[in-house]
Amino acid sequence: MAETARRTMLFSEIVSIAVDSFRTSKVRFVLTALGMVIGTASLIIVVTIALTGKQYALNQIQAIGANMIYAYYEGATSVNTGGNDYLTLDDMRAVEQQVPGIRFTSPMLELHDRIIVGGGKERDILILGVSPQYADVRNLQIIAGRFFDVDDSMARAKVAVVTQQFAQRRFNGQQAAIGEEIKIKDIPFVIIGTFRERVDTFGQSEIAGDTILIPDTVARYYTPVVKQLFFSVADAGDVPQKTELIAQALQARHRPESVYRVENLTQLITVANNIANGLTLMLLAISLVTLVVSGVGIMNIMLANVRTRIREIGIRKAIGATRREIWLQFLTEAVLISLAGGLVGTILGLAIPFSVRFLTEYRIPISGLSAIIAIAVATLVGVIFGTLPAARAAQLDPVDALHYE
Repeated sequence: MAETARRTMLFSEIVSIAVDSFRTSKVRFVLTALGMVIGTASLIIVVTIALTGKQYALNQIQAIGANMIYAYYEGATSVNTGGNDYLTLDDMRAVEQQVPGIRFTSPMLELHDRIIVGGGKERDILILGVSPQYADVRNLQIIAGRFFDVDDSMARAKVAVVTQQFAQRRFNGQQAAIGEEIKIKDIPFVIIGTFRERVDTFGQSEIAGDTILIPDTVARYYTPVVKQLFFSVADAGDVPQKTELIAQALQARHRPESVYRVENLTQLITVANNIANGLTLMLLAISLVTLVVSGVGIMNIMLANVRTRIREIGIRKAIGATRREIWLQFLTEAVLISLAGGLVGTILGLAIPFSVRFLTEYRIPISGLSAIIAIAVATLVGVIFGTLPAARAAQLDPVDALHYE
C-alpha cells in the first residue's frame, strides 16, 4: 500500500513538473498542440458532414416512399403461344387478401396522347390511370386543388390531376389550372388538382415532367393493360419480407414461364448507406493523416525539448530519479500536449454543428461517439509519438548529462 501511494505521489509530481514546463514555454506548447487541435476538429467535422450527407440521402429516398413496393411484368423465359401475361386488378386484390400489412394499393395503366401544352404547341403527354390511393403510395405533394377520391373513381368521373410543370406551362399557374378542361383522346377532363413528387427523381420514376393522372376506372376505357402494381406496407422494416410474399403470390397466379419483377427502394437505401460509409472512411483517413502529422510534430518538439533539458535530466538522475520516472515525465508531457490539443479540437469540432442547430432550422446530426474517438486517438498519438523522446531522455547517462554544455 505504501509503494502504491508513493507511485501515485510521484505521478502527481510528474504532472506538476510537466505543467511547469508548459508555463515556461507557452508559445511552444500552443504551437505544438495546434496541429492536434486541427486534426481532432477536422475528424469530428468530417464525421458530421458524412452523417449529414447520409441523413439527407435517406430522407430523399424515404420521401419517394420507403414503404413502397412495385411489381411489373417483364416477359417470358421462353417462347409461348399464350401471349403476354400481364398483371391484372385481380392480382392486386389477391395480394391484398394474401399478404398482411398492406396499407395502400394502386394499379397503373399507361396512355399517351398529344395534348396542347401552351403557345399552341402540342406534345406527346404521358397519362397514367391510377387509384385514389396512389397519392399515398407515392407520397405525392398536392400543391393546389385536390386528388381524386373514391367517389370520383366509382363514378368514373372525367377528372385529372396534372404536374406542377404542366400547370405552369399550359395555364401559367397552379391555381389557374383548377377547373380548366383538357382533352384526352378527344374526351374533356376537368383538372381538379396539381401535384409534384416530394423529391426530384430526374425522370427516373414513372412520373415525367408533364404527366397527367386520371382515375384507373376511366383509363380502362382506353387500355386493359396494367403496367404496374403499387403497394405500400405499414412498416418499412417489413418491406423485404413483403416483397418476397408479393412475388410469390403473383407468380402463383400466372404461367410458370412468365417473369415478374417485384422491387422496392431498400436497395437504394443500402447503396446510399454504403456510399456514405465509404466516403466517411475516406475522409476519416485524411483526418488521421493530419493527426499523424501532428504526432510527428509533437515527437520532433519533444526531441528538441530533451536536448535543451539534458542538464535538468542529469540533475534529476543525480538526486535519485529512476529511468522509469524520467521516461514517464517526458511521455506525460507528450500526452498532455496531445490531449490538450485534442480537447480543444473536440470542442471546436462540436461547436460548429451545435451552432448550426441552434441558429438555423437544420437538424444536423451530432455524433458523441466521434468526440470520444477523437480524444482517444489524440491520447494514443501522444503515447505513440512521445515514446521515442521519453526513451531517449531516460537512457541519458547522468554523468554525461551533468557535463553537457
